[in-house]
Amino acid sequence: MSVDTGNTAWVLVSAAMVLLMTPGLALFYGGLTRAKSVVNMMMKSLAALALVSVLWVLYGYSLAFSEGNALVGGLSEVGLSGILDTVDKETGLPDMAFIGFQLMFAIITVALISGGVADRMRFQSWVIFAAVWATVVYFPVAHWVWGGGFIGADGMGALDFAGGTAVHVNAGAAALALVLVLGKRLGWPNGSTFAPHNLPLVMLGTGLLWFGWFGFNAGSELAADGMASLVLVNTQVATAAAVLGWLLVERVRGTKPSVLGACSGAVAGLVAITPACAYVSPIGAIAIGAIAGALCALAVSLKHKLGYDDALDVVGIHLVGGAVGSVLIGLFALSSLTDGPAGLLYGGGVGLLGTQAAAVGIVGLFSFAVAGVIGLALKFTTGIRVAPEAELAGIDTIEHAEAAYDLSVGEILADDEPSPLSRDEEVEATDKELALRG
Repeated sequence: MSVDTGNTAWVLVSAAMVLLMTPGLALFYGGLTRAKSVVNMMMKSLAALALVSVLWVLYGYSLAFSEGNALVGGLSEVGLSGILDTVDKETGLPDMAFIGFQLMFAIITVALISGGVADRMRFQSWVIFAAVWATVVYFPVAHWVWGGGFIGADGMGALDFAGGTAVHVNAGAAALALVLVLGKRLGWPNGSTFAPHNLPLVMLGTGLLWFGWFGFNAGSELAADGMASLVLVNTQVATAAAVLGWLLVERVRGTKPSVLGACSGAVAGLVAITPACAYVSPIGAIAIGAIAGALCALAVSLKHKLGYDDALDVVGIHLVGGAVGSVLIGLFALSSLTDGPAGLLYGGGVGLLGTQAAAVGIVGLFSFAVAGVIGLALKFTTGIRVAPEAELAGIDTIEHAEAAYDLSVGEILADDEPSPLSRDEEVEATDKELALRG
């Protein structure tokens, strides 16, 4: 069959947009951390990008999408053998375009986990964890949901258009397990000490994530058609509604409307609409976004009540948001869009609702358990956490010998220009600089 150039162009552009989400995530997470942890945070995203790209070609795609059994794909396409120039007979899409598109999903799923372990996880341990978790959790779960495994259309019949369970519940549950293995940051939960150091970076990262998410969701249609258009609109309105939902919770709590809250709400909405975007109307999308924005705003405070140090709220936003969006398919799905069961609010009964909840539970528990085992194995072998003195000094300096910002007072002056500050003033300025660095 000849290549459908329109569909191929759309999928290739969408793949590039999804790739952009990983540096966008690095900026988002980097702005949320303390100044002395920015380099390490960004390096974890960059490492995921590099590592998973290689693993995907070597065996990841084969484990996720080649013919196998209900639990995992086979090894027939290791190294992408035999599919360099094949074309899908139904869509006219080159298999290599689909492979590249799905690669970007694998990358960002791994990168998402890193936000939970900010400030304290050794970079070497992160790389090992990322390689093992991608191999034994993400690749098989992608097969369960999309590759013909027991959760998706060929099994339980759970609906997940673009990754509510396979990406967000999966990553959020893994982050929770790692957080429990690592323990709390030194001094946590002193809120002033751990406040985001750069909100403009957070806003920039949010914008890149929001933009890239149209490729994430609408690109999952694998065609430039009417369904992709519906998905794009649903993604936009759900995200907007989630921002409003999050801000409403802040208002009810009596706090000021914040940029941090608006950005967090946007990400929560993007997460929640991801599994549902092709199965609901725009009104349903607004409802899902608003509910997710409010619930995720409430969920992020659970870490203080329950005592787990999820540094950048991966659990509160991705685990909870992914679960909310996946389960709400069981309420808001239209049978005309699912080609099968409708949601409870549209006369479909509780069957789909139960199926969606079961899929969330299976993926979440599996990822949590395996991530915990990997984390404990690292803890008792190579070590998983930096030393206390390294954590206090700054993980960037200790792990990477770099700093995100050069705040040296003397370097703003020319070499031959005398300092206008007295010795006491220079000492005071240096103290302020150290305080700014966290």
